[in-house]
Amino acid sequence: MRWQMRSKIHKATVTEANLNYVGSITIDANLLEAVGLWPGEKVLVVSNTSGARLETYTIEGERGSGDICVNGAAAHLIKQGEEIIIIGFELSDERVQPCAILPSTDNTEFRYIIEKPNTLSESF
Repeated sequence: MRWQMRSKIHKATVTEANLNYVGSITIDANLLEAVGLWPGEKVLVVSNTSGARLETYTIEGERGSGDICVNGAAAHLIKQGEEIIIIGFELSDERVQPCAILPSTDNTEFRYIIEKPNTLSESF
C-alpha cells in the first residue's frame, strides 16, 4: 500500500483567512468537483508564499464564487492573498490516476494540468 496524490489544486489564491471559524478550508464547489475532492476530505495545504504546510479538511464553498478560505487556527499560518497548493491523497496497492488543475488568479476558472479520466478540459 502506498499513499499517492489523487487530487491537486495548484497555485490557488487564498481569498480569506478567518481565525474565528471552527476550522478547515472552504473551497469553491467547482474546484472540489473538478479534482474529485469531497467535502470533509483530509487535504494537505502548502503555501508557495510562506512555505507553511498544514493538514485540514475541506468544506464545500459556493459554486462559482472562487472562494478559497483558510479557517480557524490555520489562518495564523496561511493568510489572504497567499498562493497555495491543495493536495488530496489516496492509499492504494494499485497506481492511482491523479487529477490536477491550475485555477485562474481569482479561482473562478481553471484548466487541467493532469486530466481526469474521461473528462473534457476547461480553459481560461
